[in-house]
Amino acid sequence: MKPIRVLSIFGTRPEAVKMAPVVLHLSNTPGVISRVCVTAQHREMLDQVLNVFQITPDIDLNLMRPDQNLAELTAGILTHLDPVLREENPDWVLVQGDTTTVMTTALLCYYNRIRVGHVEAGLRTADKWQPFPEEINRRIAGVVADLHFAPTGHARQNLLREGVLDGHIMVTGNPVIDALRMIVKQPMPSETRQLLDAKDIQPNGKRLVLVTAHRRENFGKPLEDICRGLSELAQRYMDSIQIIYPVHLNPNVQEPVYRILGGIPNITLLPPVDYLPMVHLLKHAMVVLTDSGGIQEEATGLGVPTLVMREVTERPEGLEAGVLKLVGSDPERIVREASRLLDDPAVHAAMAQAANPFGDGHAAERIVNGLVNYHA
Repeated sequence: MKPIRVLSIFGTRPEAVKMAPVVLHLSNTPGVISRVCVTAQHREMLDQVLNVFQITPDIDLNLMRPDQNLAELTAGILTHLDPVLREENPDWVLVQGDTTTVMTTALLCYYNRIRVGHVEAGLRTADKWQPFPEEINRRIAGVVADLHFAPTGHARQNLLREGVLDGHIMVTGNPVIDALRMIVKQPMPSETRQLLDAKDIQPNGKRLVLVTAHRRENFGKPLEDICRGLSELAQRYMDSIQIIYPVHLNPNVQEPVYRILGGIPNITLLPPVDYLPMVHLLKHAMVVLTDSGGIQEEATGLGVPTLVMREVTERPEGLEAGVLKLVGSDPERIVREASRLLDDPAVHAAMAQAANPFGDGHAAERIVNGLVNYHA
């Protein structure tokens, strides 16, 4: 029987995290020739994930440029990836999620009549501006995809409403949970332990509030409001919490964050943190405040109550399960909901002990089996 040629294409850290278990499973599957192409939409943040999972790309387009806008990135991917697809001529291309790499790859596969498998398919907010540009990226990928690996029943229902045939959808769970289970087994990096010790974050010391906020739709006033909420929260719990905030390198994030939060004693602003130490920080957090998609799933997988600083989320199953709560960018609401979790053990326990709706750690196996056994 002729082997199946599968080309996995991704470009950012979140994509690499979620695709790593799939790529590793593909490489150990008989009858599959697995190849990896990275666009390097995020260079350094991508590379450290590849190193953690010991994945070496077969093709590296190295497209990251300083201050690159979406149009320039899209044009670069279109220009450089097209000849790769022609030369590789895979039976399947696998993409993950909702990045510019995903959208552009799907379009190029359509041009070249190559079948697309979409990992983490079917997430929707029904608002094309939130998140921006991810909501449109994943909708375009969904129109092109031949096989949709939906992480949850919610995602499957979204795809069915859009007219995708049920036989082209597989509910697999999210491979982020597969990755998480692999990573938590690794020892905590020494620099992470030193950071926790230096900030007195321990069972009888300060409680860790972990923050990530960097989404484009929060640029400007929403991010400034988020920072004001964090500042008030830090002042209210000056002696009992330590806020750690790894700050995205984008100047639209750096400027307001350092202007508003710099110099507050119990707020630690860090450069972006690698995946392995980030998972261990999550493990030790009492509360997470985030506008990230992947962090919502990872914190949930570790049982950490998570407040989502967005107006909508494409992960409604987390809201229904009680593991996530929307707080938007309003400072008063951020402080109020975080305070409830810090002050009321029953409220905290209710969120921490809720069932994880995002997967059981076997998504990669289901995705690969679905690909291998698919018959159009």
